[in-house]
Amino acid sequence: MRNVQKLAAGVLEAVLGGAALHQVLPQRLQQLDAASARGALQDIVYGSLRQLGRLDAWLAALLERPLTDPQLGWLLRVALYQLAYTRAPAHAIVHNAVAAAGPGWRRGLANAVLRNFQRRRAELERLADATPSARWSHPDWWIRKLQVQHPGRWEAILDASLLHPPFTLRVNARHGDVATYLRRLDEAGLAARQTGPDAVTLDKAVPVHQLPGFDAGEVSVQDAGAQWAARLLDARPGERILDACAAPGGKTGHLLERAEVDLTALDVDAARLARVRENLDRLRLRATLLEGDAAHPERWWDGRPFDRILADVPCSASGVARRNPDIKWLRRPDDVAQFAAQQAVMLDALWRLLVPGGTLLYATCSIFDEENDAQVRAFLARHPGEAERGTLPESFPDGSLLPDAEHDGFFYALLRKT
Repeated sequence: MRNVQKLAAGVLEAVLGGAALHQVLPQRLQQLDAASARGALQDIVYGSLRQLGRLDAWLAALLERPLTDPQLGWLLRVALYQLAYTRAPAHAIVHNAVAAAGPGWRRGLANAVLRNFQRRRAELERLADATPSARWSHPDWWIRKLQVQHPGRWEAILDASLLHPPFTLRVNARHGDVATYLRRLDEAGLAARQTGPDAVTLDKAVPVHQLPGFDAGEVSVQDAGAQWAARLLDARPGERILDACAAPGGKTGHLLERAEVDLTALDVDAARLARVRENLDRLRLRATLLEGDAAHPERWWDGRPFDRILADVPCSASGVARRNPDIKWLRRPDDVAQFAAQQAVMLDALWRLLVPGGTLLYATCSIFDEENDAQVRAFLARHPGEAERGTLPESFPDGSLLPDAEHDGFFYALLRKT
């Protein structure tokens, strides 16, 4: 446990220093041999980042003066997370954290802080609940923005963002249906339920290669909210489709599973485009993969218009913060406006590639209005008489899928070229 605690503290320090979680964590996982230790490290890192606001409040209340040793601070946050949110024995957590703290005063301070937390737990919980950034473990600016943009729903959004994300699969319609796959999961001893037209959510996550038919392309891991993209675009056989910003390829695969189409998967990042190829190879599906910037089609477009375009644009990723909990601590308020400006350029550029009568599905994994409805309204104002907004299902008529227990947060808008 001691080594896991030290590695987790190192990951938190690196990430909050600006490093990408998806790059730092795999490097640390490679330093552990046991699968259980790797699982524990991943749980502690993700959980600590989800609850970081609360951990910060607890630590500040437990210290008489600010720490002069940042590394010790991260180790104490890790141990506090374990004491509050894991089933590990408290005595083992404290013993190992104290030993990992280092010699001299560090060891004594770690012991005092952690044992004091155990004694004052109820008081510290009340203290954290009284401060929004600690209660919901999100930055104050993020909370204020949600209060303004989602009055009446902002608390539920924040509560959902603290949950462990669901482990959801997309059943490949070319191989079977949800009911049949649920029976296969039951036979394999894996409890699950249907959470969308093609979606199955397991009660507990398992390694993907343990899933029936995964290696044969019969299912893919994809959030239930993300699965709406291919269904809303509704590509028809024989149509020419552009999946802009396609990596890592989940929506690309879903589009091809639903219809025989001539699909171009575009992404600006060659390494991420390789992941699209890997996903399609597992699904035994084919598309034209193209490296290019969706904001500058003149550099890659062959001049042939597309019948339908999926514009899954870069965004703040505020709707998937529970899967990427480093985002909420690394984002800054002005990032949202920068993303919105980038999205507007990309949307106008892609619109020119669409046939008259064609459909563009604008999609984000954001819950901020500047990137969502406000972006679409501004687009329609720039294109009067040539664009109209299509209707969406009754379950989310305004295009907003706010995060809850069954799916992450997304936004969709159907735009038709009149």
